[in-house]
Amino acid sequence: MLQQESAEDFVIATGKQHTVKEFTNAVAEALEMEIHWQGEGVNEVGLDAHGNCIVQVDPSYFRPVEVENLRGDTSKAKEFLGWSPKTSFTELATEMAMEDLKTAKKEACRLNAPDQNA
Repeated sequence: MLQQESAEDFVIATGKQHTVKEFTNAVAEALEMEIHWQGEGVNEVGLDAHGNCIVQVDPSYFRPVEVENLRGDTSKAKEFLGWSPKTSFTELATEMAMEDLKTAKKEACRLNAPDQNA
């Protein structure tokens, strides 16, 4: 993409549609967590093994003009760059979860470290 003669936008996506719930389940599996789903639609919640709510819908993130079916069109990237996805949805969710976990652990270490100025 960076080697193109002129600047252009390309969509890099799987071309497949997944729900937030599917993504959440993939991440939970990567983190070896069980999520038990209760309710339906905007009232659905995800509970951990102890019954604690760990996932729920937040209506403040709803967009007023939400597109019902949204999927990335990679045809331009395929045509001009010869690009095609090599990472599966599950692999991507796992990679994202592991990187976030690494970052969270580093942040926890930083917050729990003794104050060097004390």
